[in-house]
Amino acid sequence: MQNTKRTRAAIAIVGAAGMLALSACGAAETGKSNTAGSDGKTVKLTVPSWVGAEANVAVAKHLLEKELDYKVKTQQMGEVLAWDALAKGDLDAVLEDWGHPEQEKKYVEDKKTVVKGGDLGVTGHIGWYVPKYFADKHPDVTDWKNLNKYADEFKTSESGGKGQLLEGSPDYVTNDDAIIKNLKLDLKTVYAGSEAAQITEIRKNVKAKKPFLTYWWTPQWLNSQVDMVEVKLPEYKEGCDKDPKKISCGYPNTPLQKYFNADFAKKGGKAAEFLKKFKLTTDQQNEIATMIAGDKMSPEAAAEKWVKANPDVWKAWMP
Repeated sequence: MQNTKRTRAAIAIVGAAGMLALSACGAAETGKSNTAGSDGKTVKLTVPSWVGAEANVAVAKHLLEKELDYKVKTQQMGEVLAWDALAKGDLDAVLEDWGHPEQEKKYVEDKKTVVKGGDLGVTGHIGWYVPKYFADKHPDVTDWKNLNKYADEFKTSESGGKGQLLEGSPDYVTNDDAIIKNLKLDLKTVYAGSEAAQITEIRKNVKAKKPFLTYWWTPQWLNSQVDMVEVKLPEYKEGCDKDPKKISCGYPNTPLQKYFNADFAKKGGKAAEFLKKFKLTTDQQNEIATMIAGDKMSPEAAAEKWVKANPDVWKAWMP
């Protein structure tokens, strides 16, 4: 995500490996979708590296293939790279975007190679969190002004004598280094490497009842299993994150958005109509994500199970 907004943060998707080679031949900077311009029956979707977004794609893929007779190709890639691929026509749709103002201006407003696809239906929020058992013992830790008081409690062998702020994947841009610097906090960001690794670290700390401070977000399936309390950062106000180096505010609530390649939006037929109507609630997304990450079901199996149990929901999306 862009440093003026947020990443959603992070979950490494088990089994989605690497990035397929993209062909931009004849599509660069034109917004022309190879999908819409060729057989018209193939849809290309990106799979972001966190399970909530993986759940979206799994359900959309299942319905596009089983109900609408499309072939769906998916590939995992970084968020900014996905925007570039979307603009070129190498992707048809991004189903969960947490806010990329630079890319929106470049591709939606200026080049007009990408168009808005509407709300996903889920509102995301990023923040800093501590475990409830620590907040219960030290209630003032939930105010950022008191974090330096507890920096020693958050130290790890990797945090260089400072309190550790646990992060997920370095692929996701956050505002945390700027926030730490500008609020003069005795903290250091330490990256677990992926969402899965971050969850492993959180679980290990919870099992040992250790204090920890972590970058985290909602919706997230783990929140139903691990009780964490948000630390109140300075209130987000419109424009407070405009200059990445000067950010000293918290994160906003972000209605998550869908974006389509402009040509696909016009010529994508029933697939485009379906994806425009595609919408999940936070609870629905968490239910599917929990099947994948918590119950260790494959995305395909989780999607099939959810679709079978919720015909009244998805039939409203059909063209």
